[in-house]
Amino acid sequence: SPPLPAEPEKPLTVPNGELRLGGKGKKLRKPRTIYSSLQLQALNQRFQQTQYLALPERAELAAQLGLTQTQVKIWFQNKRSKYKKIMKQG
Repeated sequence: SPPLPAEPEKPLTVPNGELRLGGKGKKLRKPRTIYSSLQLQALNQRFQQTQYLALPERAELAAQLGLTQTQVKIWFQNKRSKYKKIMKQG
């Protein structure tokens, strides 16, 4: 008889909410956020005003741009890091 087809690996949800494939223990990453040019323009404009956002400011900006607060927070963290790297190089 022909061999049975291999069963596709099913993602398993673990207690902390991460997805894992089969029993391999590898975390599945969320897809990278693609920001629209309007979102990037607004984020860059706000970054020029202030490099740090208070919680209410972050919530407001996220709501205006249709992003999550986490996406805004991470964008600002990455932007600060890039900015400091550029400033360090002169």
